[in-house]
Amino acid sequence: MSATLEATPSSGTRQARTVLAASLIGTTIEWYDFFLFATAAGIVFPKLFYGQGNPTVATLLSFATFAVGFVARPLGGLIFGHIGDRVGRRRTLVVTMALTGLSTAAIGALPTYAAIGVAAPVLLVLLRVLQGVAIGGEWGGAVLMAVEYAPPGRRGLYGSTPQIGLGLGLALGTGAFALLGAVMDDDAFAAYGWRIAFLASVVLVVIGFVVRLAVLETPAFRQMQAAAETSRVPAADVVRDPVSRRNLGWGLLARWAEGASFNTWGVFVLTYTVATLALPRTQVLVAVTVAAVVSAAVMPLAGAWSDRIGRGRVFAIGCVILAVGVFPAFALLGTGIVGVTVALVAMLGLSYGITSGAESTLFAELFPTRTRYTGMSLVFQGGGIYASGLTPLILTSLLALGGGTPWFAAGYLFVAAVVSTVAALKARPHGSAR
Repeated sequence: MSATLEATPSSGTRQARTVLAASLIGTTIEWYDFFLFATAAGIVFPKLFYGQGNPTVATLLSFATFAVGFVARPLGGLIFGHIGDRVGRRRTLVVTMALTGLSTAAIGALPTYAAIGVAAPVLLVLLRVLQGVAIGGEWGGAVLMAVEYAPPGRRGLYGSTPQIGLGLGLALGTGAFALLGAVMDDDAFAAYGWRIAFLASVVLVVIGFVVRLAVLETPAFRQMQAAAETSRVPAADVVRDPVSRRNLGWGLLARWAEGASFNTWGVFVLTYTVATLALPRTQVLVAVTVAAVVSAAVMPLAGAWSDRIGRGRVFAIGCVILAVGVFPAFALLGTGIVGVTVALVAMLGLSYGITSGAESTLFAELFPTRTRYTGMSLVFQGGGIYASGLTPLILTSLLALGGGTPWFAAGYLFVAAVVSTVAALKARPHGSAR
């Protein structure tokens, strides 16, 4: 019989609390690095790394570089998912944190297009790929460290803890840029200010290492190893098992709205409100930071709620909020009123917080222990290509197609929300994960 998600009694000890702290701190650092790039892709990289040509082309190229990280993430999910299912969750997470921190710090030291020409965007893309590969392996392991330590009846709450790191990481990234932009003028910010935020990643990674090295391997993985049930090729087993294969499909569709929602308010809205609506950059960064805090606060509530009514139902509720609110949000953003901007971006953050708080345990329960790291990484990272990485490009293109009006973009998000609602309600836990 396959090992289940139920943790051993030791999961209620101090080690379990250490695991939750390690998962939260680790994902916060990893996502700070990743979303720092996302913020810079909207407001810094187009001018510094793609020349002084057409601004729209430069922005599209910058968002394309942003999307490359998401294309690299499934590769990271396969590589580190394989290692995590074969060797263990803990060891894998140490490696992914190191790779992300080093690549982020290196971006902060990159010469610009004016200094080294086309080599600048090439190096930027390569570092983005390395960053994406590392993040591709990070998320699944961090979630499983929490979920596989969870006591019965609290998987949703435990699984939502590392998800909070996404909101906190974004808040730190945009908050750092907002702070630096407030204390220095535009020339100083463009010259060296943005680099400070990237180089600070080294300090954060050292803190993360200290915490993660204090964590033991999960009870579920140790139980599986003791029973000699380790998969030789986890990715192949995911495809062979009809239940896992079906769940992989539903999971990929469910991922669409969550990823699109986040990258709308976390990335696209920065360019849309500043470049198209001519709103002040610092005002928009503050709005995104507030939305990130809102989403982080909602995630554990959504996780605990999913322990009561089910993961799929809570996830679907978040999708419905997106479907209902997206058209009014885009309509009212055009007012340019500070309070309205903050409130509407926060609404999108609320939708994301609900779906994200439920999705980690939802995706973990779709697969048995022996292929769980690989399976949930394929769902999250594979879906991230179209659901997350391509969203800024798609929305920017739809904005241009609509002559600057946001209705095509809003329609795209509405369709994503409807599809994901259905998929989340269709997905069922794998028998051995109950």
